Formats: sequence, structure tokens, C-alpha cells
Amino acid sequence: MTFSPVSKKDSLRIVLALVAQYDLELHQMDVKTAFLNGDLEEEVYMDQPEGFVVAGKEHMVCKLRKSIYGLKQASRQWYLKFNDTITSYGFVEVIVDRCIYVKISGSKFIMLVLYVDDILLAANDMGMLHDTKKYLSKNFEMKDMGEASYVIGIEIFRDRSQAPIQKGDKFSKMQCPKNELERKEMERIPYASVVGSLNYVQTCTRPDITFAVGMLGRYQSNPGMDHWKAAKKVLRYLQGTKEHMLTFRRSNHLEIIGYSDSDYAGCVDSRKSTFGYLFQLAGGAVSWKSGKQSVIATSTMEAEFVACFEATIHALWLRNFISGLQIVDNIEKPLRIYCDNSAAVFFSKNDKYSKGAKHMEIKYLSVKEEVQKRRVSFEHIGTDMMVADPLTKGLPPKAFIGHVERMGIIDKALLF
Repeated sequence: MTFSPVSKKDSLRIVLALVAQYDLELHQMDVKTAFLNGDLEEEVYMDQPEGFVVAGKEHMVCKLRKSIYGLKQASRQWYLKFNDTITSYGFVEVIVDRCIYVKISGSKFIMLVLYVDDILLAANDMGMLHDTKKYLSKNFEMKDMGEASYVIGIEIFRDRSQAPIQKGDKFSKMQCPKNELERKEMERIPYASVVGSLNYVQTCTRPDITFAVGMLGRYQSNPGMDHWKAAKKVLRYLQGTKEHMLTFRRSNHLEIIGYSDSDYAGCVDSRKSTFGYLFQLAGGAVSWKSGKQSVIATSTMEAEFVACFEATIHALWLRNFISGLQIVDNIEKPLRIYCDNSAAVFFSKNDKYSKGAKHMEIKYLSVKEEVQKRRVSFEHIGTDMMVADPLTKGLPPKAFIGHVERMGIIDKALLF
């Protein structure tokens, strides 16, 4: 087996939100040559390294005693070594994200985020933090980077005291190249590379471009010039908002709030709808997703209810993850999700037979069960306050900017 887990971006953002909420110490460490620490479980042989060949034994090979870079199992063996080491020190892994660890001692606690060879430590006690650092340095060759400032390409600022796609923009396969000349013209353009880079940006800290990037990604196999122009439009938007940051702030009432939304038959090619959800904690977005629904909805209520299903299954993961951290008390009450469709909200709460929904797949009806079990609850909200709206469709600039601010994406100049 060669699989090695990696911490989810959602988990990292939740930890950062808790850092802001509880004013925790946040430090970073780097493991030097991490993959050399792994212990091998199989017999692996290699040619004698150039310059270190033993005279008279040129025909022989070396048997590896430890993992090295280049082995397909190197990443997994490093994870297993680290997991054994850190759990023997009293840390417990969060079962729904096996690269997040927590250690609690009375009122003191420390959280650890492992991202390959990057380690983030968040603690409410400096003594506990320093002891953990010493333990890690004793077992691995570490670089102590002090207070965290730059993690997996995300810059972190801390103070302890224009729309990319507008309404009316439409994309379809009709805009894809129709002949060999147009295809050759597009081969010179780094469309896939740009969309891939934009996707990493939206995955980390920019939910405001999620819908735009998702639309661009639908045409990666055969993009046209209109798609390339739209990609450059998103790049210009990011350039104009490069000082905007995803922000978490301390609040009097720590609670996860969700937003679920959908357009109706927005895909020009398939007439499928696009769903979007966003969850906030400590004033900033911690989880979000935008995607094309797998079924063709027959009504706006059905499209919105399918979106509620997508939001519900992610809400359950959030509940399990935060419960695993054991430091947020009110996670046991129903997780509130807002929806701007009254019919979908009503349908989630009652058991009455509905002719308009009799054809829906059974899995979507699990939303009702989760509401009855009081794991989630759906409440109606006006469209003007629906934070997930930009994840499902293009909006007028004024409405878009308002939603972006409500996501917690704020200009740095207004903060420092």
C-alpha cells in the first residue's frame, strides 16, 4: 500500500478560525528530509550509488534499511512513522482527518496539523507548545520557524488586538474550437495551466472565484478563445483584489453557519443546475464548494433541495471533525444551514407526501432524516443575504461585492 493521507484545506481553515477565536499561539515547524525517516515494511533493493561502488562486488545490489526519496511508498512510510511517534506522546488523531492531532491536559490543549513535511502547532499554553517542539526535535531533524507566517503557499497575517463573472456571461460547447485551425490556435495558450493555478487559489482562500473557476474547468479538454478571455478576466480580478484576505475574527458566539444555494438549469449544454454551499466559522469561510448537479432538476425546489443534500453531507463531516477536536462545546446542537427557497426549507422539515418530489432519488431524502435527528436544521433567508449565491451564478458587481465581504474576504487596508 502506498496511500498517504494529507490534511484537508477545510481542516486547516477551521484550525485558523479557532486560533482567532481563542487567541491561540500559532507556530510552524518543518521536517528536514522527512521521507528519510520512514521504516520499510518490504524488502527493497537498489543499484549501488555512483561513486560508492564496492570494488569486486560490482555485480551486487544494496538492500535498503530505511526509506529514501523516490520510493513509491516513501510518503506513506513517513506518515506511519510520524503517526506512531506523535501518538506515543499523548496526541490523538481526528478520525475524519488523520493528519490533524490534538492533545488535551486539563484546561490546556494543543492542535497539530501535518501537511507532508510542514507542521502547524496551535496551543493555548506556551509551555505545552515548547514541550511538543522539543519532543519533535528529539525524534526528527526539525527546523523551528517560530510564529507561522507562510503555510503551503498561504500567507498568514495576524493582528491580535470587481466581480470576475458578471450576470449575463454564459459559456457553452458552442464556444469550443470547431475546426483544426482553431484547435491549433488554442494549443499555444496555457489554458489548462492557468485554470489549474486558479483552482489552487480558490481551494485555499478565495471562495469568491469558485464558480468562475468551476465553469472554466468544464471546458479544459477543448477550450475556445471565449473561455481563455474569461480566464484572463478572473486573473485581472485577482490582480485587482490581491490585497484582499480571508479573515477570521473573535466572536461572542462561536457557531458554524452554513449557506446552500442553486441556480436552475443554468448549464447551457446539459440544462443541469449548479449547486453551491459555504460554511463560516469565526466570521470567515472555512468550507465551500460549487459544482454541477448530477441530475436534471424539474423545478427550482428540486434544484435547491439537491443543493441542500450536498450541504448536509458536508455539514455532517464538519460536525464530526469539530467534535473530534473536543474544544468546541456547542457543536452538538443542530448545525444551521440557510436556504433562500421556502419550498425546499418546508420540504426538509415535513413528512407530507409531495407529488412534485415523488421521482427524486432516495439519497436526497436523507436530508429529512438528518433534520429529524437534529443534526442539521434548515432556515429560510432572503436572496440578498444568501452568501452562497456567487457560487452558483454570475451576479451584478454590487451584489457580488456585498456577498464577498460577507464571506469574510476583506481588503487588508481595512484591517491593519
